[in-house]
Amino acid sequence: MASILLMAIGIGIATVLLGSAAFHFLIPSDDVLSPQEKKCQQIANEGYKIHTIYPDSSPDELLERDMKRLLYLDDLWMKECVSVLPADSVFSIINNVERDFSHNE
Repeated sequence: MASILLMAIGIGIATVLLGSAAFHFLIPSDDVLSPQEKKCQQIANEGYKIHTIYPDSSPDELLERDMKRLLYLDDLWMKECVSVLPADSVFSIINNVERDFSHNE
């Protein structure tokens, strides 16, 4: 009797795990980024790299080359990301970039 009960519990757990895996692959994930979101994520990554080089600096303290690049990226970010994408996409990109950099440290 106990072995039948254990086998039934094992089959139930296996069924739940297989069902979960099937739903995971069949239902589209929210983590899939559109081409525009991917481009914006790359822009954000580049800008964030520059910010990590100068964590406590004001814009005047940056090397001229880095300051120009950062200003270009900020302009691109505003024109091609913030003004085009919905707010939740923008915040998702920001969170992804911060999470990626914090995991790499």
